[in-house]
Amino acid sequence: MQPGANELVLIRHAPSDHAGRLAGRSDVGAILPGDAQAERLRALLGGCRIIVSSPARRCRLTADWLFPHRPVLEDQRLWEQDFGAHEGMPFADIPDIGALEGRELAAYRPPGGESFDDMARRAGPAILDHAMRAIELGPVAVVAHAGTVRAAIGMALGEPSLGLRFEVAPLSLTRLGCLQEGFVIGATNWMAG
Repeated sequence: MQPGANELVLIRHAPSDHAGRLAGRSDVGAILPGDAQAERLRALLGGCRIIVSSPARRCRLTADWLFPHRPVLEDQRLWEQDFGAHEGMPFADIPDIGALEGRELAAYRPPGGESFDDMARRAGPAILDHAMRAIELGPVAVVAHAGTVRAAIGMALGEPSLGLRFEVAPLSLTRLGCLQEGFVIGATNWMAG
């Protein structure tokens, strides 16, 4: 599964070392798996010409683990959603917004934070910039967050809120073919076996 010539490969960071608390903008570490999984992923991602990461520590650790001895560009726009007052809360204490669907869920803004729509508007230009790099220079790997990957999927589908319907597991790959007129979804939530 080497990346295509004009492909954007979005990689969700390794599992967060979050101690059971919501970590959007909280700068927590990552729990990196063993060398066998690293080798499988490195073999799949070796053709990536450019490596980009969210500045979050969990993303940088993952990028350095996947692409040792390669330069990694940081892009501030790729940070995860800011969950405001919910940031750092134990998962069990987070208000239940499960009844919200689609656009209503995407528009929900935690007190003092940003909605998924806000985050998608922030990350969208970065995703487009890196897609243009893929078109011009070859495959680009982006190590980021579940929200960022969902925003990219929503862009590919033409409606940001649709990205919220997708599972994005830690260390999963989402492959987007980049065209001047948009994206072609090659794979979502793909895990190296």
